[in-house]
Formats: sequence, structure tokens, C-alpha cells
Amino acid sequence: MARTALLNVMVNAVLKAGRGLARDFGEVENLQVSLKGPGDFVSAADRRSEETLIAELGKARPSYSFLAEESGVTEGSDNAHRWIIDPLDGTMNFLHGIPIFAISVGLEREGTMVAGVIYNPILNELYVAERGNGAFFNDRRMRAAGRSHLADCVVATAMPQLNRPGQDLFVRELPPMMSRIAGIRCNGSASMDLAWTASGRLDGYWQRGLSAWDIAAGIIIAREAGVIVTDTNGGDTMLESGSIVAGNETVHRGLVDLLGKAG
Repeated sequence: MARTALLNVMVNAVLKAGRGLARDFGEVENLQVSLKGPGDFVSAADRRSEETLIAELGKARPSYSFLAEESGVTEGSDNAHRWIIDPLDGTMNFLHGIPIFAISVGLEREGTMVAGVIYNPILNELYVAERGNGAFFNDRRMRAAGRSHLADCVVATAMPQLNRPGQDLFVRELPPMMSRIAGIRCNGSASMDLAWTASGRLDGYWQRGLSAWDIAAGIIIAREAGVIVTDTNGGDTMLESGSIVAGNETVHRGLVDLLGKAG
């Protein structure tokens, strides 16, 4: 695919940050056997990845604002544009040496997601999209899966983390989902779940309790692949509410209906 200058900026930033994460990931296995464990090391890897992203994106577009997982909000002189970045989505997987994690960079223009890049440096999977130009996986165009019956579908979600809100609601939602869906996966990375839904590996995805940086890039990538993406009420408040449902038209409608009955 021929990338625009904007996408080239984003791709170059995630590739550079990805090289650092791949190197750090190679050290995690050695640290698993230490008494202290790899926790502090992974936190430092997360920060280094974010510093790289901010430096590269800021160099190319110095006026844009940032919303980043580690450093929070950085206001730029251009109020219309904001980078929303997650330097390591899937930290728990990274911590345990599980190669399902990603760097996620989305660009918001006047409140609308207009471009996104998700990169897993271990699997060497690069997902990109720009509004109106389609979505691509390693330069191949992506489309959502076409299955129309929930009984044939594999859908991803995530269990609320220990001592986090939402466990009671999740316990109510899970049984009706399990009774209607062929398989449910908990992969541990929201950005990868959205990217895999865009690519057709997954038929759908739902989750609550997310932050904007977890899903910003994935929203535009999934939508450009033909995926319907809303909050769990069928609205457009994903970044604010932290809830999300994604799938083709039929799967999305079925998931929203099941969630509504469980809630």
C-alpha cells in the first residue's frame, strides 16, 4: 500500500519503539527466575517506549497535543489534533513473556479518530488505517469476518482485573454470551483484540473499563475494515465511557442485545 506522509510518521515511530520493546522482551524470560521478578524492568520498558513515541511524533508534528498512558496530557499549540498513545498495551502478557502485546498510536482530529497504527514487534504484525482509505495488515487490505451466526463466532473479551470495578457485571454478562457464542477468548490486549477483529481472526469483541489509549487506534482500524464499533449501549462514547463492542453488523447487533439483557 502507498502510505501518506502522516501514516509514515506514525509507522516510523512505532517501528522504532518496537525495536526497543523487542529487545526488552528478550530479557523478561531471564528475569522471571529472580526474586524481585521483572516488574520494575517492564515498567521501565513501558516508559522508554513512550519516550520514543513522543520524541518521534513530536519531532514530526511539534504542535500536536498528546494523551499518553504514562505521562498523561501534554497540550500543544494545535488544539485540533491529539496523539493518543499506549506504549505497551498488554503489560501483563509482556510481564509473563507472552507475545501478545502491542504499541498503539491513534490520531484524533477535532474529536474524531482519523488514523491509527497498532504494532506487535514480536509477531511482526503491523495494522494501519487512515479515515476513508481502508485498513491494512502488513500492507494487505483487511475486511471484517462475514459470519452471521453467533453460534459460529469466536469473540474476545477481558475479565476485570483483581480488585477492579466491574466484576459483578462481568459475571452476569458471561453466561448468556457463553450460551450463544462458539468460543470466547481473553487475549490480554485491547488493541490486539480490535486489530484481530478488523483482520477477521476474531468475529467480535466487547469489553468495559478501558482507557482511551487502549482503543483509540483500534477504533479507526476496525471501522476502516468494515467493523461496527460502538460503546456497549450502541453509542459513540467509547473513549469517554471505556466500554466497547465490535463486530460485523450482525455480530455487533447480537452482542449489544445480549449485553443489554444481562445489564
